[in-house]
Formats: sequence, C-alpha cells, structure tokens
Amino acid sequence: MRISLSKKKTLEGYLFILPWIIGFVIFLAFPLGQSLLISFKELKVLFGFKFEFIGMRNYFEAFLIDVNFVPAFIVIVRDVLINIPLILIFSIGMAYLVNQKLYGRGVFKIIFFVPVVIVSGPVIQRLFLQGVGVASIFQRLDIGGFIYTYFDPIIADPLIEILNRIIFILWRSGVPILICLAGFQAISPALYEAAKCDGADEWLMFWKITLPMLMPILEIAAIYSIIDSFTDVFNPLLNYIKHTVFKNFRYGYGAAMGWTYFVLIFGIILITLAVFKKYMFYAEER
Repeated sequence: MRISLSKKKTLEGYLFILPWIIGFVIFLAFPLGQSLLISFKELKVLFGFKFEFIGMRNYFEAFLIDVNFVPAFIVIVRDVLINIPLILIFSIGMAYLVNQKLYGRGVFKIIFFVPVVIVSGPVIQRLFLQGVGVASIFQRLDIGGFIYTYFDPIIADPLIEILNRIIFILWRSGVPILICLAGFQAISPALYEAAKCDGADEWLMFWKITLPMLMPILEIAAIYSIIDSFTDVFNPLLNYIKHTVFKNFRYGYGAAMGWTYFVLIFGIILITLAVFKKYMFYAEER
C-alpha cells in the first residue's frame, strides 16, 4: 500500500519525536500521576511503609489549617506581579541599547547571559553560602546599617525593599534581555524607514512599530520570567514543601501542596496568555 507524501512526513515527524514522547511518559507523566495519587493519601509507618487513602484532607489542611502555605504563596504572587513588569521593562530597555550599532556589543550579550550559566540551583546556593554575589557584598559593606543610621525607618524600609528588588531584577533579566534582543533584530528595518519618510520620530516609532511587533516575543519572555520566579532556588514556599517531604516525611501533604502550587501557577500563566492575546499583533494579519 502506497503512503501519500503528507502522511509520510507526518509519520517521519512522529518517529523523530518518539524518543521525547517515551522520555516524557517514563520520566515525567508517570511520576506526576503517582504524585497526584499520593496527594490523596497519608503515609503510615506501622510494619513498613503504607499509604492510606484520606481523600481531600491534605488539600483542606493546606488552605484551612496550615499557617505557612497560603501566606507564603500570597507573598510570592505579590512579588511576581511586581517583578515581572519591571523585568520586562528593563529587558526591553537594555535590549534596545544593545541592539544599537555599538562597538563590542557582543561582550554585553555575554555579560547578560553569565548569570544564566551559573544560576542552576546547587551552584547558586553554594555561591551564596560562600558569600559571592551582589547581595553578599552589600551585606559585608553594611549598606542596610548605613541606611538605617541616616534615614528614618519610614524611609529606610522602602529603600531596602527597592534595593533588594533592583538586585533581583538585574539577576533575573539575562534571558529576557536576549529574548527581547532577538525580537528587535527580527523587526524589518523597512518599517522604520517608511515611518521616517512619513515624519515619525523615535518615540512614535517605538509605540507604533517596535512594541506591537515585540508582543509575541514579550509573551515568551513573560512566561519564562513567571516560571523562573516561581521555581527560584530561594523560593521559600518550595523550600517549605521540600522540608515537609524530606524532613517531616509527610509525602501526601507535600504532594498536595505541590499540586496546589502547580495549579495556581498554571492559572496565572493562563491569565498572562489571555492578557497578551488581547494586545497581540501579527504582521501577516494586518
């Protein structure tokens, strides 16, 4: 039996991604399914390890009994809602500057990407424990003590908060800057030349050409930044979940908190996608 060209290409595509599908099922889908089942159970240590089905009790405990889970999640969501717009604005500005015809701009790309190389969990934790990093340098210089010495606490507290947030934004903007830079380089120079012929200035071209054309790229940068923030190695809620599982050996409750955390993050990502869809611009549609 002869196979049409389209079906042959489809079959080749499935064969090409078959190793990924097998790996996804074995190493991701199956463990996720197991953790979902464990979230409805509780570990009993009698004559060995045995899981007892307790229904939704673990989820009720996370929202109604545990005094740590909900407050920690609210703080994390608040920080994400503040940090993500600031990261995107900073990334757009830095990508715009790097995209200019500057001597040695490749060096700036490397500088922005260096934190991404060393930002993996165990590495960054070890570095901070050894006192490496901007925050550790500020701590050694006692910047906080200096601020509280010369400023009233009403002013000092916001200054410390702003300083910490600036450090976080600088540290987390490496990949978004590169993503935005790729978006800038994908915009056709002919659009700017036509706008200049019509008398448009730089400011008008940014709002009418650059920003609309960057929307698909900004959507990717925003989703990356959200996931990166929620899975940060210093995330107190993730550390609390790990402590619950590996220190207190409450596997069922830890799995319930993990799935609740995952669903809430997924909901925030869907809201973000809906917001970007409202302002999305595709050149081929207009």
